[in-house]
Amino acid sequence: MADFSGSDLTCLRGERLVFGGLSFSARSGDAVVLRGRNGAGKSSLLRLMAGLLAPRSGTVCWNGENIANDRIAHHARTQYLGHQDAIKPVLSVRDNLRLWGQLRGVRDLDQAIDHALSALEIQHLARITGRYLSSGQKRRTALARILIGQSDLWLLDEPTVGLDRESCAELSQLISAFRARGGIVIYSTHIDLDVESPTVLDLDDFAIPMVEWLIDHDDQANEQTDDKIATPPQEAAQ
Repeated sequence: MADFSGSDLTCLRGERLVFGGLSFSARSGDAVVLRGRNGAGKSSLLRLMAGLLAPRSGTVCWNGENIANDRIAHHARTQYLGHQDAIKPVLSVRDNLRLWGQLRGVRDLDQAIDHALSALEIQHLARITGRYLSSGQKRRTALARILIGQSDLWLLDEPTVGLDRESCAELSQLISAFRARGGIVIYSTHIDLDVESPTVLDLDDFAIPMVEWLIDHDDQANEQTDDKIATPPQEAAQ
């Protein structure tokens, strides 16, 4: 039974406080949908979960171990799909998937690619180069990547962008099958997917005005300084 959690997370991007005091928890078979206004930090949180962005404070853990302690292991268990489809225009759909599988060290790669193409119903696009794909075809090719190789965690940032209704239904089925195998899925979307009983994490609940956060942060820093001053050097050394 896998356990994926985050505690007291604060995220700063540049000089902007995105969210603070955020905690989450998910176990094998769970689905979590991220809600919130534009700019609430859904993409930033997914990047924190993927280990691509470090939190200003707080920790993200897999089975109680901070993912920062072994990023290679966390990346190996995770499939992350961001806003960009990351389809190389000069490569065919199959070669795009082959490159991805090689980077992940996938065994029986041809068989894995055939399965992914079939699951997303894009077998007919296998030899088409990326530059000739429509936006929906690029998105389905990008989604096919998450089926290449073994994983325990799917992090999907707006996976429905560019998809038609039928493709959204296929994605829902893929999520259901992955959860049935014990996988954890965390996703953001403006289009409701037919996902059974997801936990809703509303990032609007964790918005903190920047001025308020700075005041609180300064107060904590001052308290720590006062404690050091109040402690005699002899006691501090003991």
